[in-house]
Amino acid sequence: MYAWLWRHLPGTWPAKTGIALAIAAALAAVLWWGVFPWLEPKVQIDHGVVDGTPTPAGTSTTQPR
Repeated sequence: MYAWLWRHLPGTWPAKTGIALAIAAALAAVLWWGVFPWLEPKVQIDHGVVDGTPTPAGTSTTQPR
């Protein structure tokens, strides 16, 4: 896959490197600000279950000192 992408990018190797880095940065930005916020409510990995009942993140069942 990487060889296919490298062969199809235009320019010399410095230009190809810059284009590949720009593509990777754009993909990371789309994932970070688009896909992950949309997916987070659907996959609730930050909700802990200790006693069998889920507790939403940010809430505590212990008493403050």
